Amino acid sequence: MKYTQRKMKDADKRLSDHHRKHIPIPATPIPIMLIDFKLPAGKNATSAAKTPASTAAVYSSTVSHIGLFSHTITVVISIVLLMILLLYFAIPLISAPESGDYAPRNITAPMYPWLITWTPPLLYSDLFFPLNTEKPRWTRDRLMRRLPSCLIIGVRKSGTRALIEFLSLHSRITKASDEVHFFDEEQNYQKGREWYRRQMPFSYEDQITVEKSPAYFITRYVPQRVKSMNASIALILVVKNPVTRVISDYTQTLSNRIKKGKNYLSFEDSVLREDGSVDVSYKPIRVSLYYKHLTAWLRVFPREQILIVDGDTLIANPIEELRRVEAFLRLPAEIRAEQFHYNTTKGFYCIRDTVNPYADKCLSHTKGRKHPEVAPEVVDKLTHFFRPYNDMFYQMVGRNFSW
Repeated sequence: MKYTQRKMKDADKRLSDHHRKHIPIPATPIPIMLIDFKLPAGKNATSAAKTPASTAAVYSSTVSHIGLFSHTITVVISIVLLMILLLYFAIPLISAPESGDYAPRNITAPMYPWLITWTPPLLYSDLFFPLNTEKPRWTRDRLMRRLPSCLIIGVRKSGTRALIEFLSLHSRITKASDEVHFFDEEQNYQKGREWYRRQMPFSYEDQITVEKSPAYFITRYVPQRVKSMNASIALILVVKNPVTRVISDYTQTLSNRIKKGKNYLSFEDSVLREDGSVDVSYKPIRVSLYYKHLTAWLRVFPREQILIVDGDTLIANPIEELRRVEAFLRLPAEIRAEQFHYNTTKGFYCIRDTVNPYADKCLSHTKGRKHPEVAPEVVDKLTHFFRPYNDMFYQMVGRNFSW
């Protein structure tokens, strides 16, 4: 008998070691039915040695069933979540005519338009917005990228950046943040209009998307390319005193050459030949021949489709020219003079910060550079050179700028 009991203890110890190695212990206690293994009559002690093995089998089977059940629940939850993601993200994108053009209908933070989330369709229903109430705009209009319906085509160093920044104050105008150079750079034009569309900001259907690239004005094949995209597009041309524009253009080039450690010529040596005549081959001089470049545009577009903005007035009194732009684009007069503040340090108007009245949103440090001193006789020579070209330009646009 003692021998048999010792064998049973050894078997229990070996079985316990086996359980610790091969049967996982659950994180939470699992209630297991206690079974009273009473030996029926006629059974000997050797049969009792098998009783702990039967208990382990019940325990192992219970743990296995619970693990299988939890795994099934996990799979079901994963499938449900995947279906929700497909419903709210993949299906709207697949159903869009041009993938990537469409944006969700609501924006989580207006200051950060890239933070966008899909609104569940339930929120579009009359459960939240009864039929007798006007639904929010994001439930009526689709926010998407659109080709520009207005182009600021030039002129370089005449106030094009200031104009597009000022126009962005209007709620019905959205602007491309950078100069895209789609029509004048062949490598971009070959990417196609869909690529061009994707460079534009998101906008609603009643908003006007504006893009500006001053190189459009002086590139001969751009007008026809623009017309092939949109024959009724609105065109805006910003001009200023051609002599002042040449000096501004030279100043920017000079700054870039100094920054790169390159040699540079004085302003006089750049604009004048050795015999003292004006060097028409100098690019800033050619750009300032407004009548020549505008002629190419008027061969393709009617005059009433092009608005001429006085860049000098835009800097001195922005609201005057902005009113003309709003009328040209058939927009309500929304931009107010109170939204601008003259910055004495910069020397031009900046957009007043609506949050902090002591802070201004001004153009970058590359704008409003100090011009080099130019000899009066050189200025007079340039003024005399441009006068006949300016007169032809006045006749073309029907406006005398008195340059």
